[in-house]
Amino acid sequence: MNQEKIGKFIAKLRKEKNMTQEQLAEKLGVSNKSISRWENGTTMPDYSLLKDICNELDTNINELMSGEKIEKENYITKAEENLLLLKKRLDKMCKILNKLTSILSKTIFILLIVRILARYLSIEILKITFLQNLSYILFFICTIGLVMSFILEVFVYEDDEK
Repeated sequence: MNQEKIGKFIAKLRKEKNMTQEQLAEKLGVSNKSISRWENGTTMPDYSLLKDICNELDTNINELMSGEKIEKENYITKAEENLLLLKKRLDKMCKILNKLTSILSKTIFILLIVRILARYLSIEILKITFLQNLSYILFFICTIGLVMSFILEVFVYEDDEK
């Protein structure tokens, strides 16, 4: 599944129907910027919109996900390729969710330990200032780690076609 190819295909079909990005956006209930991002290959349409996009552009999901018109004799082969690519993306998203869950659980555990230490230490000054601030600092560091991990997993990936 090649985002750029799909985007060019959407643009081609839209132009064949003599529609502007604004007109297609209005029919689909999205912004014209969304249409532009799809057509430039920056983002993919939400999966909930695929059927509506296909209806508006007189195509089918198999052709849309292939980014090209498909001859009848190649239809099943392309459908199987698209299913395998979707499965590959789904597996990748599951791995990302598992990593995020792991990071989040570790963050919560660290924060819990720091909060317990802050609460049960006998010196009030340390409890309020140092350890409480430390818990906020650790929370901030863990949050940054979580965000960085998410960014690396989601936005820095190899193209599915390779």
